[in-house]
Amino acid sequence: MTTSKRTRPQRGTDRRLQLIDAATVLFAERGYPYVSVADIARKAGVSTPTLYRHFADKGSLLLAAVQKTVDDLEASTDAAALESSANPAEALAVSITRLSISSPHATSLWRWSGQHLSADDNAEVVRRTRSVLRQWASAIRANRTDLTERESMYLAGAALSVVGSGAGRVVRQNPRNAEATLVELVRRSITLSPDQATVPSPIHHLDDEEPTRRDEILDAAARLFADHGFAGTGMDEIGAAVGITGPSVYKHFASKIAILIGISQRSALRLEAGALAAYAATADPSRRLDALVDHYVDTVTSSPDLLVGFNSAFALVAEPQAAELLAAQRRYVARWITLLTEVNTAASAAGATNTGSRESAVLAVHAALAIVNDAVRLPRSTPRPEFAARMAYLMKGVMGV
Repeated sequence: MTTSKRTRPQRGTDRRLQLIDAATVLFAERGYPYVSVADIARKAGVSTPTLYRHFADKGSLLLAAVQKTVDDLEASTDAAALESSANPAEALAVSITRLSISSPHATSLWRWSGQHLSADDNAEVVRRTRSVLRQWASAIRANRTDLTERESMYLAGAALSVVGSGAGRVVRQNPRNAEATLVELVRRSITLSPDQATVPSPIHHLDDEEPTRRDEILDAAARLFADHGFAGTGMDEIGAAVGITGPSVYKHFASKIAILIGISQRSALRLEAGALAAYAATADPSRRLDALVDHYVDTVTSSPDLLVGFNSAFALVAEPQAAELLAAQRRYVARWITLLTEVNTAASAAGATNTGSRESAVLAVHAALAIVNDAVRLPRSTPRPEFAARMAYLMKGVMGV
């Protein structure tokens, strides 16, 4: 009888963690609005009533999942003993790489969760996460007199993006040499010098005609989706932002999904135009990749379209156009991977210490894209005049080009 009383709390704790883990995976794979309580219970192998004995609703599960990811970040940072290490930056690189591999979502769930948490809960998550990043920044500049506190925070954020880019999941699927590559990517990111960033070459956009009502709707919807999420925005709000009624929006778009598709198609066309311009301008892989980075940073910082497409991709899963949008995105990223593989192979042939494998290029490209995609989610950063230059510099730096 005594044994039963002792084990019951432990079983309750285990079940709670089981539910949090199941919710974390589903939220990451499908997006919070598209996961039901029943889905989470099924994933955890329990009944829905059992889930409700531990959590009041889906929102409380999300909060618990996000809090656990921050717990993991804090625990990993504490375990690394950065302050007492002879080489704090190296201890940090190893520690967060291991965390990314053992708990991939611990470094990525924060990206989109804020819009689904209450203001107070989100503020607390941000406060705790920034506290961890300040510890990382302190470790990064421990043996470097060239870095300011702000610059070291840029590098800490870049390191978080590198390990949260999905690289940890790739390493788990293909561990051979990949863990060493991921550690090296983190090392690259934290040894950069943001003050060396130079302003990217100006991007010449095609001069469009006067925006149509359709363009105005897409622009307004993109801003609203970025601020409130796709699920949290209604057609009436989109119409009001343009100065028309909600029903009038239907004269231009059959549904809210059609608007999201239009936003995604517009950003895909812009990226494709940038890629074609880069390839037409030069045959040199390094210069082509350099141009792609500059154009990508310009695209993602000058309009919310691209970020909205990423954040709302879950809503398009069942749409016929989703397959082509995904294929276009993969073709675009594949260009980067091919170019970086060519650059690395040429460097290796010239005697440089570099890995020219396609696998290492895949990790590096996704890490580089994550750096700017994550940073633009933080609205306090993008208005800074040096932001675009530093993003392009960090992206090129983590790819080693």
